[in-house]
Amino acid sequence: MEIVAHGIDLVDFPRIEAMIERHGKRFIQRVFTAAEQAYAEANKNGIEKLAGRFAAKEAVLKLMGTGWRGKIAWTDVEVINNSSGQPEVTLGGEVKKIAGKLGIKHISISITHTANFAIASAVALTRSNENG
Repeated sequence: MEIVAHGIDLVDFPRIEAMIERHGKRFIQRVFTAAEQAYAEANKNGIEKLAGRFAAKEAVLKLMGTGWRGKIAWTDVEVINNSSGQPEVTLGGEVKKIAGKLGIKHISISITHTANFAIASAVALTRSNENG
């Protein structure tokens, strides 16, 4: 397993709240998958959860070296917690193609929150931990 790249991002909750106030459901549907939306809605701190996922998506796009542009959709990066509560990344669309070209086989992600901020760190690996 070799580390290919790292990305990190910090998001303040008021930024996400402002985007929702300004663009409503259109923003949420454009940025978050149905599963990510359901996760946020099931938690009393929904904005915190959305901000964490937003930061994670930004961190992944940073490690790809692309940022959000071209054919990349926000929903090409999905962050869902596994059964033990650890966030996991699933790639789709253009981001999955870019990851393949870069030799990325797995992305390990960590998300944390404070009272007003969410931060996410993403590390791209050449193969998953499951493969040894």
